[in-house]
Amino acid sequence: MAVMKRNLTAALCALALGAGAALAGCGGSATKTTSVAGTAEATQTTPTSTTSSTPTTTAAATTTTTSTTAPAPTSTAGGTAAPGVTHTAPEPAFTHEEPHGEGLSAAVAELQAHGYTPNDTSQYHANQTLQVLVGTKSSSSDGYDQQAFFFLSGRYIGTDTKEPSASVKVLAQSDTEVTLAYPLYRQGDPLSSPSAGEASVRFQLDDGKLVALDPIPPANSASAPSRY
Repeated sequence: MAVMKRNLTAALCALALGAGAALAGCGGSATKTTSVAGTAEATQTTPTSTTSSTPTTTAAATTTTTSTTAPAPTSTAGGTAAPGVTHTAPEPAFTHEEPHGEGLSAAVAELQAHGYTPNDTSQYHANQTLQVLVGTKSSSSDGYDQQAFFFLSGRYIGTDTKEPSASVKVLAQSDTEVTLAYPLYRQGDPLSSPSAGEASVRFQLDDGKLVALDPIPPANSASAPSRY
């Protein structure tokens, strides 16, 4: 009887030990597997997400910035190229005007409208920008009372003086300049015999206007040589 008790007790102990070992073995395995798997998975997920996301976003931003700013220099260069063609100082307008078709006939008609008759029509050079034609008052009985009439490409622009001179001569002329000569009189000189010599006056176009480059003698003077 005592022997059977010992054997039963031994069997129960062996069974209890086996179950405990088995339980301990399963618990350790589960704990190890869970711990290792969880750690490994977390380690792989965190750096992969951070590393992949950050460079990709940075690279895209860099590419976009380069693409956006690249056309700017081209636009700026294109905008500043046009002013380089602009001229700094345009030529006076009168150099571009063409002589009128009427030419000499229109100039003669202009003098006649002012009460003058041309002295020498060969003085009028239609191919020049500045033209001149000297005339004598049609009412003059002695051939005096003369003025020079100026034309800009065939268009009448005025006379040399406000009051006529005893006589006027054309000494020289070029495309934009005419030189006139005025016989000078002293007080008491007859019209046929000026005793004070001759004054030369250059007339020139300046931006479409006629200007005298030299002093014009007075029409009449008791103390100085004059044009009459």
